[in-house]
Amino acid sequence: MASFLDFEKPIAELHGKIDELRETAADGTVDLSAEISRLQARSDKLLRETYTRLTPWQKTQVARHGDRPHFKDYVAGLFDDWMPLAGDRAFGDDQAILGGFATFRGRRILVIGHEKGDDTASRLRHNFGMGKPEGYRKAIRLMQLADRFGLPVVTLVDTSGAFPGIQAEERGQAEAIARSTEQCLALGVPMVAAVVGEGGSGGAIALAAGNAVLMFEHAVYAVISPEGCASILWRTADKASDAAEAMKVTAQDLKGLGIIDTIVPEPLGGAQRDPATAIRALGDAIDAALVRLADHAPAELRRMRREKFLAMGRL
Repeated sequence: MASFLDFEKPIAELHGKIDELRETAADGTVDLSAEISRLQARSDKLLRETYTRLTPWQKTQVARHGDRPHFKDYVAGLFDDWMPLAGDRAFGDDQAILGGFATFRGRRILVIGHEKGDDTASRLRHNFGMGKPEGYRKAIRLMQLADRFGLPVVTLVDTSGAFPGIQAEERGQAEAIARSTEQCLALGVPMVAAVVGEGGSGGAIALAAGNAVLMFEHAVYAVISPEGCASILWRTADKASDAAEAMKVTAQDLKGLGIIDTIVPEPLGGAQRDPATAIRALGDAIDAALVRLADHAPAELRRMRREKFLAMGRL
């Protein structure tokens, strides 16, 4: 059963009518195929029109859609010989950030990413993709392994932000995020980061300071959530739509600002409507980025990465 967002209510109503007609025609006593086709054409047209003029706040809602592919789906759809690795060797294992070795289209690589979960139990287990210090320290450990063995690093970013709880602060959340970002920049191997849903705050950049930064067409990426920004500026989260507009959170805005390098197209209606097609498109974009970076020496990769991030915001 498709799950519709608030701004998709007209599309949902058409789908409801189509389902009713199909149920009525199921016994074969009446032919409603022409009416079903007409309503389906109207639904497709409305979906296309809606998604060609999404506001930044609507894109934020799409990026958060619970049916979008998650880390485990990308692992299953893109990578072979998946070998997960656990623990930061200091405190414990954080299930919000997963990583391990894998084979991607004939290359041995290291993959790290946020996992939000896709039902109540898994969301609680993965802490809704909000990493704790041990998660970022695990990422550091795995990136160092990749550097040691000369393996490219691919990261999949999908988090509203790092976990803000008191336990995380007590264990050095800010320091862990800073060290993870530092490790990204210090890698002597190619690093490709992809924002596949939400890219929120330091929790995202800690895994996204790569040579190439990809971003899905309807993903969002910002230093704070629109609700958080609105709560600070206007003292109310009701202004989240205005905040999203001002913050330039969309892939299209960020490509123009030089924050990301490549926009990965999504199926009509978002990745949640056709996960398999979205996953293939991301795989093609990752493959192209790795090919471009393959022949660069370690020092050159570090220099390119450093120059890329220092240039952000420069007038």
